[in-house]
Amino acid sequence: MSKIELRESRPKGRRHEAACLVCRHPQRDEIESEWIGWGQTSKLAQQYGVSRDSLYRHCHALGLFEKRRRNLRAALERIVEQADSVEVSASSVVAAATALAKINSSGQWVDKIEQVNLNDFFDRMTAQELEQYAQTGDLPEWFKQMVGTTATGNDGPEDERDG
Repeated sequence: MSKIELRESRPKGRRHEAACLVCRHPQRDEIESEWIGWGQTSKLAQQYGVSRDSLYRHCHALGLFEKRRRNLRAALERIVEQADSVEVSASSVVAAATALAKINSSGQWVDKIEQVNLNDFFDRMTAQELEQYAQTGDLPEWFKQMVGTTATGNDGPEDERDG
């Protein structure tokens, strides 16, 4: 986050700033930027020599919690980034990566839905492929790859043995 964006979020009144250790800190912009980027509050407080409580008061006074929430991608990126250096389960890394893929640049959760019109694929089939499908129910390989096994009703090797 740029210094200009951080400054725009600050209240016009000087009452908070006059008493706030974070506001008067020479590295205020870095503190705010790292906190909005999901840096650990306790670690940041220790690193910059301010109390955890004063950092929280500062963030509340300036409305930085909303900016932090919108920056959820940064938190998820940290989880994925550290996957090889900390003990985490594979499922937690996959869950974080999945969540990360669903969050847009504005921090909004977006579920992507893909719809497939099977009629379009049947229209692309040759007369020979249609005849084969009519006689045996077998779809061409390209059709299966395009649509996926779930949509075609084949869940795996068991279906091939049953047929």
